[in-house]
Amino acid sequence: MDIKAIVSQMTLEEKAGLCSGLDFWHTKPVERLGVPSVMVSDGPHGLRKQEEKVDHLGVNDSIKAVCMPAACATAASFDRALIGRMGEAIGDSCQHERLCVVLGPAVNIKRSPLCGRNFEYFSEDPYLAGEMSAAYINGVQSRNVGTSIKHFAGNNQEHRRMSSSSNVDERTLREIYFPAFEISVKKAQPWTVMCSYNRLNGTYASENPWLLTDVLRKEWGFKGYVMSDWGAVSNRVAGVAAGLDLEMPSSGGINDKKIVEAVRAGKLDEAVVDQAVERILTINYRYLENAKPETPWDQEADHQLSAQIAQECMVLLKNEGVLPLNKADEIAFIGEFARKPRFQGGGSSHINSCKITSALDAAEGLKITYAQGYSVAKDEATDEMIAEAVSAAKAAKVAVVFAGLPDSYESEGYDRSHMAMPACQNRLIEAVAAANPNTVVVLHNGSPVEMPWIGQVKGVLEAYLGGQAVGLATVRVLFGDANPSGHLAETFPVKLADNPSYLFYGGEGNEADYREGVFVGYRYYDKKAMEVLFPFGYGLSYTSFAYSNLRLSAEEISDRDALTATVTVTNTGSRAGKTVVQLYVGDVQSTVLRPVRELKGFEKVELQPGESRDVSFTLDKRAFAYWNTALGDWHVETGEFRIEIGQSSRDIEVCGTVRVNSTVALKQHYSMDSIFMDLMADPRPAQALKPVLDRIAKGFGPSPDQGTTDAAKEAITDEMGMAMLNYMPLRSVLSFSHGMIDEAEVQSMLDELNRA
Repeated sequence: MDIKAIVSQMTLEEKAGLCSGLDFWHTKPVERLGVPSVMVSDGPHGLRKQEEKVDHLGVNDSIKAVCMPAACATAASFDRALIGRMGEAIGDSCQHERLCVVLGPAVNIKRSPLCGRNFEYFSEDPYLAGEMSAAYINGVQSRNVGTSIKHFAGNNQEHRRMSSSSNVDERTLREIYFPAFEISVKKAQPWTVMCSYNRLNGTYASENPWLLTDVLRKEWGFKGYVMSDWGAVSNRVAGVAAGLDLEMPSSGGINDKKIVEAVRAGKLDEAVVDQAVERILTINYRYLENAKPETPWDQEADHQLSAQIAQECMVLLKNEGVLPLNKADEIAFIGEFARKPRFQGGGSSHINSCKITSALDAAEGLKITYAQGYSVAKDEATDEMIAEAVSAAKAAKVAVVFAGLPDSYESEGYDRSHMAMPACQNRLIEAVAAANPNTVVVLHNGSPVEMPWIGQVKGVLEAYLGGQAVGLATVRVLFGDANPSGHLAETFPVKLADNPSYLFYGGEGNEADYREGVFVGYRYYDKKAMEVLFPFGYGLSYTSFAYSNLRLSAEEISDRDALTATVTVTNTGSRAGKTVVQLYVGDVQSTVLRPVRELKGFEKVELQPGESRDVSFTLDKRAFAYWNTALGDWHVETGEFRIEIGQSSRDIEVCGTVRVNSTVALKQHYSMDSIFMDLMADPRPAQALKPVLDRIAKGFGPSPDQGTTDAAKEAITDEMGMAMLNYMPLRSVLSFSHGMIDEAEVQSMLDELNRA
């Protein structure tokens, strides 16, 4: 298809019209030229296709579809191939339903447990979020259906999301909030990118040329088109100029007219409009020329796939010998979520599920008794409900309480105000645990919760929002038909106040300052050696694993070289199982403030009892680098780096070191205000200063015409003298040297250093 030829035949009005939607879900056609409309639809964990009574927040029903586990769950699988399979299934459903683009994945970083949309996001870690996102995108797009990675960028809260400014320094953007998008673009090239509602450092994302053009297109090489989030456009003309191609939904022609007027007034180059239209049509025809509405959509097969994915995602948080359950035992299932599970989040991702399998459904035929325990609708546990639950618990070998967060607690559109579970559910868990020492809690939630009862129960299984087959997956894991292998993609703090963004989250008015910088999630908790409830990367199994024999391909490399790290992993238990091998990198001694460790590699490995396997990782420059704002680039400081491999950020089993030599010489400019600590850390000025150091040191003694008391002599120790010298600006020696140092001599030395 000759896109440029089609665009050349369009009127300015037709081109401007193509830059906004026809309605909520369709692009505009140009019937005169035979240009058809295409449909986009919400995702990302299934299809939310609306045909009548359309809306954006999931208020009205969509067609029946399969609800896969949400991103909060799938990230915990740490399994790229598994998420790729989910993407393929979603892509097939899109082909069947004639959809060009599914709106997802959402890769914003989990800055705080309070974000109402955390269930739709992958992780607090940018590398993990990027890798899982790229796998999803590649899966969907292998079916010739596009994705729309979102929300670019700095969309980490729902509070005031359409007006708030996310104020983030560039180093933090580059190291924390950009990489998931960057990895996805470079590894998967999503067909579209959706810009966020919020402002970024004062400029709306929808009209930010640095964001949409300089970084996204010029630096990362994005080839598709940028669309707005629904209603995210502030200044449409500025948006077109910045790189926002498609406005969604329709503006009713209002903004189309503004584009036309701006072009005719010479305020907007028509070539920019042409480019936007070419980008949109290129993607539309990529789908149209490969559309296969005859693609079968086996919803029952996808339901079973959803169960398989969910069981791979569940994280066993605690197990004091109570799990797996014995199918011959009397078991009590307690809690309304056992009968009516919460398996997805609210808002634009809400799917009209074709089928729901609860834990009670899946456990049919087993020796299960059920007690409601609490009412989700009323958010209460009456005395009668508690009494019934306690009675069931006492009569059972093991009591399993299904608990978590109701829909009203977390959703798109608003943030949580606390990290607590409903008080009635906490009360129920404590009562059941008092009645039966063998109590297990299954959690259905999209974000971390506080667990005041953690010491009173023997087992905790984090099921997250596991999709419509979550009950089937839960029963498989509880009874040992599936060995839990999920690991946390986020830290569970002991309490909300421990979170690094606690004092600043939500912001003041329309200003949200990201003052914690790069110290998000485990980067903060590990730096402070702070107690957490469960660390990033944590997850138990019904078997055990040992890591040994770490081998690095070199002891010393340059920042242009790659390093290979290989470790031997062994299943030391009696069951087959999977472990997530996690590789972290840390700079031993950096001149900039950096985290203790950062995730730079992971692989999920399945092993039979007694089986060993080597797992290898390749690390390039980015694995060792930080964003140097002075250079405007990634930079590696020469020095030693730790290579740590383990089963969580707090469970490092093997480690080694490698020396990395920088090939980038950072030229430091020195002045009379430069302090001696910095001067002496650089070999060039240190050598130049050596001849005058003795004279400078003498400056700390008394002047020739002054005496010195014994007390003063004792006070002027070597340690104190060095400390004073370290923090002293070069200019100060002129005052303290009693004329022994000449200003012209010092200035001459500075000039020579800065010329070198």
